[in-house]
Amino acid sequence: MQVEKRVAALVEEKIADRPELFLVDVKMLPNNKLIIHVDGDEGISIQDCVAISRHVGFHLEEENAIEQAYNLEVSSPGVGEPLKLVRQYSKNVGRTLSVKLKDGLKKEGKLLSVTENDLLIEESVKEKGKKAVAVQTTVPFNDILETSVLISFK
Repeated sequence: MQVEKRVAALVEEKIADRPELFLVDVKMLPNNKLIIHVDGDEGISIQDCVAISRHVGFHLEEENAIEQAYNLEVSSPGVGEPLKLVRQYSKNVGRTLSVKLKDGLKKEGKLLSVTENDLLIEESVKEKGKKAVAVQTTVPFNDILETSVLISFK
């Protein structure tokens, strides 16, 4: 955990002059793979990932922060990765989400808006024998277990 905190600080240091970029997650896996997920309000470039990787790698080596051999991977979160930050929700307004709630329910719908405390989605609800109707639902972040973006191949 100490290594993850140091890595997070190094990433924040590197992107401090880039307000459009943000750190999503740092994970050190048991197989000594260090994964850093960074994103941007308009996405993140490979060049940015390379620069972050070099910065973090250089400082970890200089400080001898990780004693064993490790693999360093810097990327944006993959399509299948759950959303973790409010800022990630904001960049996905207009897309369809799958939201698993802590009470076991699941909601799917188009993300309409995001605040610090909740999100507003539009679900298509179909009652037996009737046409589907669009229903707007506010979902507090405190009620969410996991959210992922649904990819449409239309």
